[in-house]
Amino acid sequence: MTDDLLELSDRDLIARHVAGDGGAAFGELFRRHRDRMYAVALRTTSNRELAADAVQEAFISAFRRADAYRGEAAVTTWLHRIVVNACLDRIRRERVTVRRAGDVAELDLPDRHDHHASVEARLDVREALARLPEGQRMALVLVDMHGLSVAEAAAVLGVAEGTVKSRCFRGREALSALLGARDAPVSDGAEPQGAP
Repeated sequence: MTDDLLELSDRDLIARHVAGDGGAAFGELFRRHRDRMYAVALRTTSNRELAADAVQEAFISAFRRADAYRGEAAVTTWLHRIVVNACLDRIRRERVTVRRAGDVAELDLPDRHDHHASVEARLDVREALARLPEGQRMALVLVDMHGLSVAEAAAVLGVAEGTVKSRCFRGREALSALLGARDAPVSDGAEPQGAP
């Protein structure tokens, strides 16, 4: 890779790739954004293998269809949209496969080097996120976990900004309720001692 690629903006890299530079410009784009796109995919799918496959498919699609990038949004927004769509396609295919096979989906555990409380919290949040409707989950992943603006998330998801705001609001409330129910003490139905 030449040093001049490091100096180019994402838009310039796409333009150079479309002009036929042999893939070097797209390779730099991949190097810059693969980790962030993998993080999006992992939070979307909750499965390392599915996430890796979705990112691979997404970057292959972006490589082949780079001429479809019109420059109306940031390159990262365009890549997010492709990754999210690849994830949703993978999840749908996986659900069909699991239903046909009658298997139980494997739980993707966090890094074993995490502290116990952190692992527990991450698992709780991941499980609660998985229980949200797809639209709410995707909005929360993009806005709250990956720091996209509401406008960027709307562009990625192909919906209005108000829809993203609404989905985030409802998703946060649902997450709060799901996580709060986990922490609520179990009642045996007896009156507390000292009650009148």
